Amino acid sequence: MTRVATSLWFDGGIEEAAALYVSLMPGSEILHTSRYPDDAAFPGGKGGQALTVDMTIGGHAVTLLNGGPEFPLSEAVSLVLEVEGQAEIDRLWDALLEGGGRESQCGWLVDRFGLSWQIVPTTMGQLMSGPNAGAVTQALMTMAKIDVGELERASAGS
Repeated sequence: MTRVATSLWFDGGIEEAAALYVSLMPGSEILHTSRYPDDAAFPGGKGGQALTVDMTIGGHAVTLLNGGPEFPLSEAVSLVLEVEGQAEIDRLWDALLEGGGRESQCGWLVDRFGLSWQIVPTTMGQLMSGPNAGAVTQALMTMAKIDVGELERASAGS
């Protein structure tokens, strides 16, 4: 059987990031942390720091790699969280922005570690493919954090 996992390259802070991510989402846990050799002479001065954190986020396998500044995270890659209702969107939105994150648009944000997330309702596929999909898309384009009620009103044609 083939297993698919996401690997994300960070420049430090992976243990703090992993702790935040697993604290926010059910079905999440840290599975294993590997470390750079505890050697002051190790190239890059990372001796003893976490090299990788293997984890699950909402049941999805993810590895955080403390690789350095050569390949910074960008909004070209994001993790999508499909959640039930506005209250859960609000909770995750606020928690992921805390400490220096920034809003983007259409439900996307970048957390303080530089990782991009999109937080959408589980009904997003239905809303975006219904008879008023154009109105839903227009409403979505005006939003940073998703307002489920507004998308539902657009879908209903009101």
